[in-house]
Amino acid sequence: MAPSALDGHRPRTVSRRPIAVMRFGLIVGIVVMLIPVGNLQIRENKKWSDASLQQVTRTRDTPAVRGGIYDRYGSVLAVSKPTYRLIANNRRPHDPVKYAKILTKWLHIPVPKLTKMFKIDSGYVVLSNSLSVADGRVLKNLKLDGLTFELSTDRSAPNGMLGRSLLGYINATGVGSAGLETQFEPLLAGQSGRENYLSTESGDELPGASVQAVTKSRAGIGLEVTLDTALQFITEQALGKQLQATGAYTGTAIVMDVRTGEILANASLVNVKVAPAPLTPVTDWGSNIGIPAIRQTIMNLGITQVYLPGSVFKVVPFSAALERNLITPETAFTVPYSVKIGTHTFHDAERHGLLRLTAANILSQSSNIGTLQISRQVGKVALLDQVTKLGFGQMTDLGYPGESAGVMKTLATFYDSDIASLPIGQVNAVTPLQVLNCYNAIANDGVFVQPRLVRGYIHPDGKIVAAPPSRTNRALSSRVAATLRNMLQGVVTRGTGMNAAVPGYRIAGKTGTSQIPYPGSADFIKGAYNASFVGFAPADHPVLSMIVVVQRPRTSIFGGVVAAPVFQRVMMYALQHYNIPSTGGQQPAKPGATSLHSDVT
Repeated sequence: MAPSALDGHRPRTVSRRPIAVMRFGLIVGIVVMLIPVGNLQIRENKKWSDASLQQVTRTRDTPAVRGGIYDRYGSVLAVSKPTYRLIANNRRPHDPVKYAKILTKWLHIPVPKLTKMFKIDSGYVVLSNSLSVADGRVLKNLKLDGLTFELSTDRSAPNGMLGRSLLGYINATGVGSAGLETQFEPLLAGQSGRENYLSTESGDELPGASVQAVTKSRAGIGLEVTLDTALQFITEQALGKQLQATGAYTGTAIVMDVRTGEILANASLVNVKVAPAPLTPVTDWGSNIGIPAIRQTIMNLGITQVYLPGSVFKVVPFSAALERNLITPETAFTVPYSVKIGTHTFHDAERHGLLRLTAANILSQSSNIGTLQISRQVGKVALLDQVTKLGFGQMTDLGYPGESAGVMKTLATFYDSDIASLPIGQVNAVTPLQVLNCYNAIANDGVFVQPRLVRGYIHPDGKIVAAPPSRTNRALSSRVAATLRNMLQGVVTRGTGMNAAVPGYRIAGKTGTSQIPYPGSADFIKGAYNASFVGFAPADHPVLSMIVVVQRPRTSIFGGVVAAPVFQRVMMYALQHYNIPSTGGQQPAKPGATSLHSDVT
C-alpha cells in the first residue's frame, strides 16, 4: 500500500537528558576529586606544611652569655662573649684544600692543619669554638656547603692564670669545673634558649634559611669579688718565688680586711719540679704563673686542705688563760727543756737549762714547755671550749667547694698527753683560713668576722646588688684581744718573727714550724715540715691580716725563715697600696737576742 501524503517524513528528535546526566556526573566527579585536594590546600594546608617542615626542621639550644667575674675595682677576672662554633661535615663532597685556603684567615689555622681536619672521617669536626660573631656572619654569607654554625660563648681571662686557684674555670661544655665558677654556676650560667632551623637530610643547616627563636636565652649574673687584682699579683709572685727559692712543694697565702672579713688576695700554688711523694699529689691548672714550674692549684689549699698548725695555735691556750685571769703577760714561769707525760716526752725546739720566762717571753720565743705549763692551768675542758670559740672545727660562711671544717679533738678522744700536744698545734688539723680567722679576731678587738669572697652581684641590665655584710660574733673580750696584740708584737721585735718586720709599721704575728704526718697515719715524715707565719698590721690599729703557709721547704724548715719574709714583702706593698699611715717602726731586737728556729713543735 502506497504511503499517503499525510504520511510524509518527520525529522527524528534526540533526547538531551543522557548528555545532561553525563555532564552532571562529570561535574560531580570533578567536585568529588577537588574536595580532598581543596581540603589539603585550604583546610589542612598548615597541618601538612608543618609536617613537611618537621622533616627538615631541627631544634638546638642557644647558649646564654655567662656572667663575668670582676675584682673589687671592676677589673675583669673572667668574662664571656657570644661566638660561633664552626663545624664541618667532612663527609660532604667538597675540596678540603680549597676550603682550608678560604677559612685559614678567619680561623688562624695553617692550611695544612685545616686540610687534615677536613679529611677526618667523622662527619662532625669542630673547626673553631670561638669564631667571632662578625666573622661568622661573613662566612655564613659565603654559603659554603657542609659548614654548620652554632651559637656559642667564649670564656677568657685577661689576666691569664691570676687567681685561678680561687676562681676556678669552666670545662669543655661550658660548666664551672672548680672554685667560684662551680659554686655560683646557677647564677653565672644564666638560662639557655631554644631555636629552630632548617637542615638537609644529612643534618647540615640550609644556607640562608631563616632561624626561628623558640625561647630567648637569658644572660647570667656576674660577680664582683673581694679580690684586689694588683695585690693578688704581688701575693702570688712573692709566694711563688719563695717556693722556687726554698724548693718547697706547695704554698698558701691569704690577705684579709680585718674589719669586713673580705679576702683581698688568695694564692694557692704548687711547685711541679718537686716530687710530691709520699704526700698526695696536688693537681694544677697546667700553666706557670710567670715563674718556672710554679702553677695554680685546682683545689684551693688555703680553704680545702688541712694541716697541723704548730706554734701558731698557741694563741688558743694563751687567750683562754688570759680570759680567765690565770695569767698576765708578766706572769713568770720556770721552764725546763723537756717534760714527760706518760710515755710521751715533750721538749722545746732548742736545748736549754732551766729558764725563768714571763708569759710574754714564752709566746715570743715559742716555748713548747712554757705553753704546756699555761695549758695545764687552763684545763682540757676550757681548752677545747676555746678552740671552738676561735672558729676551729667549723665551716665558714663562704660555702666554697671542698671547704674543710678540720679534724678536732673532743673530750671523748682526749688523751692525757693532749694537754701538751694540742696547745702546740700537733693534734688538731685545721685550714690556713681558720688560723687567719682566729688571728683576725684578735686584730678586730676580739670580734670574729666571717670571711667573704663576694661583694655584689651584677645583673645583665647593669644593676649591682650588694652582698650582705659578714656575720660577726664576739670570740674574745676587748681586754684579752688588746693584750694579745701587744704580746704578738714581741714575736716580731724580739722573737721568732723578726723577718716579718715592715719598716715604719708595728707588726704583730706568730711563727709556726710543724711536722707533716704520712697520709692516713699518725707517724711523721722525716724532715718534712710546714713553715708558717700569721699576723696583722699595723699592730696598734689593725687594717690587714695575713697568713703564709709553705709546705715542705728544703733550704730551711722554720716559719720565721721561710714564711715570715713572704708576709713582709706582701704587707709592705699592701700598706702602701692602701695608703695606710705609718705608725712608727718597732724597736728591733738586739743581734743574737733570740733564735728564729725556736718554734718547732
